[in-house]
Amino acid sequence: MVSGNLFHCRKNSWPPEEYITRATLHLFESDSAAPPSEAWRRKLNTHASILKEFSVTFTEAIKMIRLGIRLWSYVREEASHGRKAPIDPFTRERCRPSASQGVPLGGMGSGSISRGFRGEFRHFQILPAACETSPVMANQFSIFISRDGGNKKYASVLSPGQHEGLGKPCDHGISSWGWNLSGQHSTYHALFPRAWTVYDGEPDPELKVSCRQISPFIPHNYRESSLPTAVFVYTLVNTGKERAKVSLLFTWANSIGGVSHLSGDHVNEPFVGEDGVSGVLLHHKTAKGNPPVTFAIAACETQNVSVTVLPCFGLTEGSCITAKDMWGKMAQDGHFDRENFSKGPSIASSPGETHCAAVSASTWVEPHGKCTVAFSVAWSSPQVKFMKGKSYFRRYTKYYGTSEKAAKDIVHDALTNYKLWEEEIEKWQYPILKDPKLPEWYKFTLFNELYFLVAGGTVWIDSEHRQHKQRSVQSNEVNLTETEEESNEGNATETEEESIEVNVTETDEGSNEVNVTETEEDLMNNAHVEQTACNGYKGGSRFATSSNKWLGPGNDEDEDEDVGKFLYLEGIEYIMWCTYDVHFYASFALLALFPKIELSIQREFARAVLCEDRRKVRFLAEGNCGIRKVKGAIPHDLGTHDPWHEMNAYNIHDTSTWKDLNPKFVLQVYRDFAATGDYSFGTDVWPAVCAAIEYMDQFDRDNDCLIENDGFPDQTYDAWTVHGISAYCGCLWLAALQAAASMAMQLGDIAFAEKCKGKFVKAKAVFETKLWNGSYFNYDSGSSSNSKSIQADQLAGQWYMASSGLPDLFDSAKIQSTLQKIYDFNVMKVQGGRMGAVNGMHPNGKVDETCMQSREIWTGVTYGVAATMIHAGMEEQAFTTAEGIFIAGWSEEGFGYSFQTPEGWTMDGHFRSLVYMRPLSIWGMQWALSMPKAIVEAPRINIMDRIQVSPHGLKPPHESGVKKIATKAKCFGNSVFHCAC
Repeated sequence: MVSGNLFHCRKNSWPPEEYITRATLHLFESDSAAPPSEAWRRKLNTHASILKEFSVTFTEAIKMIRLGIRLWSYVREEASHGRKAPIDPFTRERCRPSASQGVPLGGMGSGSISRGFRGEFRHFQILPAACETSPVMANQFSIFISRDGGNKKYASVLSPGQHEGLGKPCDHGISSWGWNLSGQHSTYHALFPRAWTVYDGEPDPELKVSCRQISPFIPHNYRESSLPTAVFVYTLVNTGKERAKVSLLFTWANSIGGVSHLSGDHVNEPFVGEDGVSGVLLHHKTAKGNPPVTFAIAACETQNVSVTVLPCFGLTEGSCITAKDMWGKMAQDGHFDRENFSKGPSIASSPGETHCAAVSASTWVEPHGKCTVAFSVAWSSPQVKFMKGKSYFRRYTKYYGTSEKAAKDIVHDALTNYKLWEEEIEKWQYPILKDPKLPEWYKFTLFNELYFLVAGGTVWIDSEHRQHKQRSVQSNEVNLTETEEESNEGNATETEEESIEVNVTETDEGSNEVNVTETEEDLMNNAHVEQTACNGYKGGSRFATSSNKWLGPGNDEDEDEDVGKFLYLEGIEYIMWCTYDVHFYASFALLALFPKIELSIQREFARAVLCEDRRKVRFLAEGNCGIRKVKGAIPHDLGTHDPWHEMNAYNIHDTSTWKDLNPKFVLQVYRDFAATGDYSFGTDVWPAVCAAIEYMDQFDRDNDCLIENDGFPDQTYDAWTVHGISAYCGCLWLAALQAAASMAMQLGDIAFAEKCKGKFVKAKAVFETKLWNGSYFNYDSGSSSNSKSIQADQLAGQWYMASSGLPDLFDSAKIQSTLQKIYDFNVMKVQGGRMGAVNGMHPNGKVDETCMQSREIWTGVTYGVAATMIHAGMEEQAFTTAEGIFIAGWSEEGFGYSFQTPEGWTMDGHFRSLVYMRPLSIWGMQWALSMPKAIVEAPRINIMDRIQVSPHGLKPPHESGVKKIATKAKCFGNSVFHCAC
C-alpha cells in the first residue's frame, strides 16, 4: 500500500459541503440519499463546452496522404455494403461532443445508455458497434409541487436547458414544458456505478430532492451485472410548514436514436405488475433488419405513493394527446387517469411520428417529513445481430428468456432488488474509499473510469450450448421450421463436427499488385479459406474454480462456470472488438473485478493463435495484400462485423508482423494464470503460448535471441516508426520469455523452460548493451533523429513482471533511474506535470514530434507508467504522474473528458478517439497497491534460477513443448476457418 501521507496536489479534496449546504446534507444522511464524501462533482449550471479534436500537422499530412486516400476509398466501399468501416476519420457525428457526460445506465453487455450530468439521456448503444450520440430530449424527469391548497405551485423539468420555440402557443412538443430549472443550486455527484443529483431548493425553496441513480455493476456477480436496467430513487424532504403534494414524472420516447427514430410501427402498452410495480412497455421496431427492442419504464407503488401512467403521447400537433396536453394534465391534477392501465397496446406510430410514454408517481410529504419514490428503466433486446448476419442471444436471456417483454420482469426485479445491489456495491468500494493513504481524486477516478465497461459498446452473449437450446425453444414457440441455411446464418456456433470448407484457387500470395477495380469483397472471395489443425487447444474446457478469494468474494450465483463470451470495443470511434494490444493495458480491470470474463477473452485469443484465415486483405498503409490471419500470430482484434469468425478488422498494417502482440499474449496469460491459480486455464492455453513464442523467432534477424523491429510502426504505436531493437518491444519480449519459462516450469514442460531461459539470458545482455545509456533505455538502436528519445512506455514488460510476481528484468537501480527520467522529462516538463506523460521526449527536454503519436499524451499509458512506479516503490512520483490525467481530463479546470476519456490528447488538450479502452489501466495502479493473495504469497524464489539450461542452449531435446501437452482441439464451428480436427 501507499506509504505515508505522500500526496501533494493543487486541490486534494472536493467535499460535498462545497456544493451543498450542510443543512441539506444532514437531511439526507439517514439513508443512501446523501452523496458520498468522495465523488466527482459538478453544478448543473456548469457550462458544457464543445470538445476540440486533434489535427495533424502539415508534415504529418504529407506523410499520410497515400494512407488517407486508400482509407477514404475503403470507407466508401464498406458504406456501399451498408457497413461502417472500423476506422472512419472522415464521417462526423451530427451532435458535436461536449463536456457533459455522466455515469451511464445498465450493466455490461446488453446495450447501454449514457446520462449527462445535467440529466439528458444520450449515447444510445443498443445495437452493436453503433453509438447514437444525440440526446433524446423527451426522456426526462420532471416535478410538480402543490402547496397551500393549490395556491402555490411549481412545475419544472429536472434538467436545465433552453429549447427553440419555448413558450410559443403553437408549440405542442417538449419545449412547451416548464424548463424552469437554473441549476444554480443543484449538483451532480458521480461514483460509478451510482450517481446522485441533489436539488437544494430548486424549483421549490422548501423542498429538498435527491435523485440516486443505480446500475447493477457488481464485481464477481455474473448475473446481475448483465442486466440492462437502472433505478432512480428520489428522496423528498419537506422543510416547509405545510404539507406538499409532490408528483414526479418520468417520460420516455419510443426510440433508440438514429434511423429508426421516426421509422414508424412503434407501439406502447401499459402494464400492471407484481409488488406494486407498474408502467409502460415501449415496443420499438428497429431499422435495417436489426432485432426489436422493448423499453419498460415503471415506478413502484407503495402505501404512500400512487402510480399512474399515460401510455402514449406525441410530439406534434396531429397527435391524439400531445406533449403539451400531457404537461397540462400533470400541472393541473398531478397524476393521470387510473383507467389508462386498462388500455391495450397503442396504435402503431406512423413514419415521421414519435410516440412517448409517461409514468407519474404522486405522494404527500408532511411538514419536515420525508418520502421515497423509485423509478426504473429497462430495455430488452435479446438478440444481438452483427452486420454480416450472425446473431446471438445476450447473457441476460439465460435468466429472463428471449422474449422482448422480459423488460417488464427486469424492471420489476430492479425495483425490488436495488437495495441489495447497493449493499454489494458499498461493500466493494468501502475499503478503497476509506483508505486515508490514497489521494481523494484517485479514489473516485478509479471507479469512474470503469464507465467504459458499460458504455464501451460491450456485448455479452450466452454460452454456446445455450445458444442452441434457446434457438430451439424460440423456434418451437413460433412454430417454424428453419432450413439448414437459415439455421447456419442465424446461429454462429455449430457442433465440433460441423464446419465450412471453401476450395477456390488461391491467388499469388507474393504479389503486391492488385487491380484497383477489385473490392474488398472480391479479394475475400478470390481466396482460399482454411484453418490449420489447432494443435491441441482445448477451447471447450470449463473454468476451474479459483481458490483466490481476492479475485472473487464468492457471491457468484452461477452454478454454471461458463460465463459466455464477452466483447468490448477499442473505442466508439475505433470499432474493433477486444483490440488486443490495448486490452494489454485495460485487462487489469476485468481481471480484478470479473476474472471469469478475463479468462474467457484469453481463451478466445488462445484458440485463434493456432488457426489461420487465408482470405486476402489489402493493407492500407502500403497498399500491399496479405492474408487475414496468420497461424502463430495473435490477432489484433476479434473482428468488427463478424466477431470470432472474421478477425483482424484492423487493416492499416499487417499485424502478423507486429512485434508486441505475441509477447503481450504470453504476459497476460501468465499474469492471469498466476493470479487465479487456475491450472485448467493454464494447461488449456499452454500450446498457444508455446506457438506464440516460437512464432517470434522469425523476427530475430541476427540470432542474438532478441527480436528486431522492421522500420515501420509495427506495434501499438501504429504511426511511430521503430528501427532495429526497440525499448518497448524488446522489453516486452524479455518479459514474455521470462513469463513463458516460469509457466513452463509450473506446467512441467522443462524443455521449453530451458529454451526460454536460454534465450532470455542472451537477449537481455544484448538489450542492455544496445539500448542502456546510463540513465534510461534509448527508443531504439537505429540512427534516426529520435532513436535516443525517452519513451514513457519503455518499461511495459517490467510492469507485467512486477504485476505477476516474477523477478525484475533489470536491477533496481536501472529501473528506478529510467522511471525517474520519465518522471522528470515526460511528465514534469509538460505543463509542470498537469497533463500526464507525453509518449516521447528528447533528452534535451523538447517533445519528440516525429509523428502525431510521439507528441501525444496517452491516458492509459500514463496510468500504466504510474503503476510501474508504484511497483518500484516510487509512490509519490506515481500519483503525481497519474494526477496529470485527472487534472487535464476530469477536473473542473481540465478539458472536459469525464466519462469519455480519450486515447490521448495533444499539448493543447485536443483529443483523439473519445470513449477509449486503454484508460482502464488505472486498475493496474490498484493492482500494484493491493496485489492478489496468490501472487503476494508465491514462493520468493527466482524461478529462473531453478531452470538449468542444457549445453545445447536453445535446442530443446524434444520437438516442441506444444506437442508434449497438446490434446485434440475444439474447432471454431460455423466459421470461415476449416478445422482439420
